[in-house]
Amino acid sequence: MTGAEARDRARRAFATRFGDLAGAREWWVPGRLELLGKHVDYGGGRSLLVAVDQGIHVLARPRRDARVHLTDARSRLSFAGELRADLDATPGRWTNYPISVLRRLARDFPGSGVGMDAILSSSLPSAAGLSSSSALVIATWLPLAAFNRIAERPEARRAFAHEGDLPGYLGAVENGLAFGNFPPDFGVGTLGGSQDHTAILACQAGRVSQFRFLPVAAEGSVALPEAWCFVVVSSGVHAAKAGAVRARYNRLSTEMAEIIATWNAARRTRATSLLDILAEPNAREQLEGMLDDAALRARLAQFAAETMEIIPAAREAFAQADATGLGAAVDRSFELADAVLRNQVDETRYLVAEARRQGAIAASAFGAGFGGSVWALSTRQEAAAFEARWLEAYRSAFPARAKAAVAFRSTAAAGAHEIGPASAPPPGADSV
Repeated sequence: MTGAEARDRARRAFATRFGDLAGAREWWVPGRLELLGKHVDYGGGRSLLVAVDQGIHVLARPRRDARVHLTDARSRLSFAGELRADLDATPGRWTNYPISVLRRLARDFPGSGVGMDAILSSSLPSAAGLSSSSALVIATWLPLAAFNRIAERPEARRAFAHEGDLPGYLGAVENGLAFGNFPPDFGVGTLGGSQDHTAILACQAGRVSQFRFLPVAAEGSVALPEAWCFVVVSSGVHAAKAGAVRARYNRLSTEMAEIIATWNAARRTRATSLLDILAEPNAREQLEGMLDDAALRARLAQFAAETMEIIPAAREAFAQADATGLGAAVDRSFELADAVLRNQVDETRYLVAEARRQGAIAASAFGAGFGGSVWALSTRQEAAAFEARWLEAYRSAFPARAKAAVAFRSTAAAGAHEIGPASAPPPGADSV
């Protein structure tokens, strides 16, 4: 489904569920591609990111009470809650994402009492590694923050004084951690960082953006060469962070915490960013000597290579439209992810290798791993034919995944933004 189709579906669904569009406003919240920066954001690393053309259209209208009604126009699933700091959690369910937003907004910004009626219409494949869950957090936050005029409040001006503060805060809403003077809450049960929220909120159209984390800070961007185009294939292996996969995902985060804690204990410091630690003279060699566990030493090496060698090389390759250099940098990143993070499956390994065999400039799995999607970079001229060959080869190699596997092409798109007042829907309303 295209973004335009998702937008039309949202309008029809809103008319059916909530009546006319009077007073409703519209937002766009894209998905994202993590080009590089695999599992480094919660250690203060850096990433290369773009937003994509697929995402969530949000139609929302303020209410006169604190009730919040959300309906997914595609699945027909609905959520009804209230802006309350003690709103009950729903562990393991999609509703925990909006509930986490409602709890934190009500607690961190007391007196917020304007709820909303909202329709969400997504063109993102579900649990495909394109950050549909973080997009849902942002799609819930943006209208409620606007209706409650959060940006005008003194506590918001203090908390979000810098460009990266809001993505950092929304990352904390999702993972349940503290942010600044705001204490922790339960979150959704995953120990991720704020990379996804940063990409969704701060990426720019036509550009590949570099950020670092803890705190979030932009480190510049380069233009995506006009002749290049992203092609994405979802493997059909759901990258949902639940059960055993959640435990493996969270282990990657706790490994990073163990490395930083080892340094802090030995040096009697309170560092939170591994990138800051590695900026000190001879820090990597010293830290390697402190780590008894071979897996932690490998994780340190992966982090250092990804953030301090691969990403600078890839950014320069984008700037120079150097296909050979970019391909080599991305290949190295994926090899480290497979060997050290151990978060790949046969399907994503095949997709990366087949994309390169089919002539992709570069290709990599991304996001949490354990399933999900793979991005490839092709020329615009060849993108349609490349997409068809790549997807056909994958479906032939993994027939059990054929029905669930989908593909799309994308530019480097704009980040989340308000479109403005909602216009009238097309004729014919979908039942919700």
